[in-house]
Amino acid sequence: MVKPATTKLSSKGQVVIPEEIRTRLGLEPGAQFVVVGEGDVVVLKALEAPDLSEFKALLDEARASAKEAGLSETDIQKALDEVRAQG
Repeated sequence: MVKPATTKLSSKGQVVIPEEIRTRLGLEPGAQFVVVGEGDVVVLKALEAPDLSEFKALLDEARASAKEAGLSETDIQKALDEVRAQG
């Protein structure tokens, strides 16, 4: 069984993940997480970029779906620009 560790929340809302856990999980500076909170439980889930081969498969699937829906590259670019303008 893995030994639990404790940490504190700083005045800036920062939490330090103990070194033993960072090392065991291979977490590097700049790692990104999804954070979920419910009741008194906070869960951090490390995000990993997909492998390039996975990304290509996702891109091919997205292109096929867009083509099936009748969307052009211009339609998609316009939608992206609108979302980015929101913020």
